[in-house]
Amino acid sequence: MTIATAIAHPNIALCKYWGKRDRALNLPATPSLSLTLAPYATRTTVNWGAEADEAWLNGKLLDGKEARRVFMNLDLLDPWRPRCVVTSENNFPTAAGLASSSSGFAALVLAASAASGRQRSIEELAVFARRGSGSATRSLYGGWVEWPMGTRADGTDSHGIPLAPQDHWDVRMLVAVLVSGPKGTSSTDGMVHTQQTSPYFPVWTECAPRDVVEARAAVKSRDLEALGAIVERSAMRMHASMMAADPPLCYWRSGTLAAIEAVKSLRASGVGAWYTMDAGPNVKVLTAAADAEKVRAALAAVADRVELLAPGGPARVE
Repeated sequence: MTIATAIAHPNIALCKYWGKRDRALNLPATPSLSLTLAPYATRTTVNWGAEADEAWLNGKLLDGKEARRVFMNLDLLDPWRPRCVVTSENNFPTAAGLASSSSGFAALVLAASAASGRQRSIEELAVFARRGSGSATRSLYGGWVEWPMGTRADGTDSHGIPLAPQDHWDVRMLVAVLVSGPKGTSSTDGMVHTQQTSPYFPVWTECAPRDVVEARAAVKSRDLEALGAIVERSAMRMHASMMAADPPLCYWRSGTLAAIEAVKSLRASGVGAWYTMDAGPNVKVLTAAADAEKVRAALAAVADRVELLAPGGPARVE
C-alpha cells in the first residue's frame, strides 16, 4: 500500500466563477480570479491500494453522490487504479460557501498523484482538480490566481494560472461566519439552475471577462480601491443572476445584509474594506492588513464569529 498526504488551502474568487460552458468537463462559462487563503486548509491522505474504496471527511464516511464525486476524480487520474481509501479533514466549515471543495479536490489530486508514484505537472493536476471542483484548479497555486475559460474542446487549456505569489501584497480577508452548516442548494446545482432559467445569466457572462481584465491590472499595481470595487461588482452581478432565476435562488440571510451594511459604514468612515459572497450566506471582506482589526470589530457586531485569513501558499505534499 502506498500512502501520501497533501495539504491545500481554499481560495475565494474575487471575480466570480458561476456557470458552465461544458458540464461534463466542468468548464467555466466565465473566467475568474482568486486569492488563496490561509490558515484555512484541507488535509487529505490517500491510501493507494486498499481493500475497498472508502472516502472519509471529518470523520464521516461519505456515500452516494459525495463519494462518487471523489472516486470519479481518482478514475480520471488513473482509469486502472487500485481501490483507495481517502481521508480528509477541513479546519473550517464544509459546504457553507467557504470554498471547501476548492481545497478538498486540490489536496485530493495532489495526494493521489503522489501515492500512485506517477509524476504529473502542476498544469495536469490543475486540469484533474477542475474536473472534481472548478475552483480547485486555483487552489493548487498560492497567492493570486487566474482561471481562464480556455478555448480547446477538451478543456486542457482551462486551468489555474498563477498571477502573483502570496507575498505580493499585504492584504487580509475576513470571513463573517453567519451560518456554519451546509447550504440548501449546492454550487453545481445552483449554477445549472441559474444558467437554465435566469434571463440575467447572459448579461452576467458578457460582463465577467472585463472584470477579470481590470482586476488583473489592479492586483499587479496593488490598487486596493480599484480591486475592491471590482470585487463587489462581480459578487453582486453573480447573485443578481441567481435571484432572477425561476424560481429565485437566494443564498443570503438577514445577517448577510447586516454584514454588507457594516462594510459600507466602515468605508464611509475612511476604512478601506470591500465585501464579497460566494454560493452561501457568509460574507468575506477584503482589506489592507493594517485595517484588519477595525474590520473584525465591525463584523463581530453582526456575525456569529469572524475569522481572519491571509494570502496562502500553494498546495503541497507532506
